[in-house]
Amino acid sequence: MSIKVLIPTPLQKFTKNQAKLECDAADITDLMDKLDEQCPGIKARLCDEQGGLRRFINFYVNEEDIRFLDNANTILKDGDEVSIVPAVAGG
Repeated sequence: MSIKVLIPTPLQKFTKNQAKLECDAADITDLMDKLDEQCPGIKARLCDEQGGLRRFINFYVNEEDIRFLDNANTILKDGDEVSIVPAVAGG
């Protein structure tokens, strides 16, 4: 099962400057572990100390915000595209 993962520019230092990765994962939680296997250190930027997804990073599966799906338990299937989008704030 192949999932396409779109990596934001600030995290590409962990992916050898690749903007897209292919990964096999059953759900978002599994995806975080698999990404960290491929790109050591990236999970620490995406997850907090308890392993939960950081609040200031948004995750989308096929353009659908996982907060409206099943959050970190959102099931992934072959061909899905996961976008990782850091939140932007300011004024």
